[in-house]
Amino acid sequence: MEEKYELIRKLKEEKNAVILAHYYVAPEIQKIADYIGDSFYLSKLAVSLDNPVIVFCGVEFMGESAKLLNPDKTVLLPEPTADCPMAHMVTKKVVDDAKAKYDDLAVVCYINSTAEIKSWSDVCVTSANAAKIVAALPNKNILFIPDRNLAHFVASKVPDKHFIYNEGYCPRHEFMSAQEILDEKTKHPEAKILVHPECNPDIIKIADYIGSTSGIINYAKEHPEYKEFIIGTVYGVIYKLEEERPDAAFYFPATMPICINMNKITLDHVINVLKTGENSVFLPPEEIAKAANATLTKMLELAK
Repeated sequence: MEEKYELIRKLKEEKNAVILAHYYVAPEIQKIADYIGDSFYLSKLAVSLDNPVIVFCGVEFMGESAKLLNPDKTVLLPEPTADCPMAHMVTKKVVDDAKAKYDDLAVVCYINSTAEIKSWSDVCVTSANAAKIVAALPNKNILFIPDRNLAHFVASKVPDKHFIYNEGYCPRHEFMSAQEILDEKTKHPEAKILVHPECNPDIIKIADYIGSTSGIINYAKEHPEYKEFIIGTVYGVIYKLEEERPDAAFYFPATMPICINMNKITLDHVINVLKTGENSVFLPPEEIAKAANATLTKMLELAK
């Protein structure tokens, strides 16, 4: 393992590359990353980096977003088959029908989506900034795509808006069991329940804290008075949680929420793209790229 780490460091220096990793990838990938974060943090960061080569250890839409924001840089995906099912869970008909039915409509697109879906939208959001951005929009009617669970959570935070919901979801968060979390609470009654807003409503109801992946990590970090936490998001976050709170215990549902796509990424994949430059992300057709990039740029502006 150490030999692979050393080789990655050497190749990274030779190519003047930077490695970005999402919280949900395997611990050994997070260990070798220059920056670890959620989609919002990594989106902002990609714009500010000087490195001409970005190795993005995440799923396809993340690499695509990084390329949209950095069209002149080389963005490499270590494992191009690592995709996000939710990123595809809305049709153009849903958007067109809502535009035809509602005046004063804003199409708000979760960053967990393809460039084409972003191009149908007015602004992009992440779980960390969605409520803030929706509140800042002048529009009364909000079509939130593709995730229904995040949409319902944001609606609860911005009650003066009228939401139209789409039926997309993250399989890991949607099918997480509230009963399994309550089972952990029975075993660890002092534990605080921290969950992601992509979780289903039954889980949202029993949570002590609801927030983005970075929000969950920060909550644990900023509350040293609590020593036990039950986590309602993808297991990969354990790497950063244990780093920030080595004194605390973290529990997950019995059916472990593991992202099979994030877990496809290996050290060998990172070595391969650094050596060969394979799996470069290309921009979609100009019309789509321009419209999708506008939603990301507007997100960064409104989230300041």
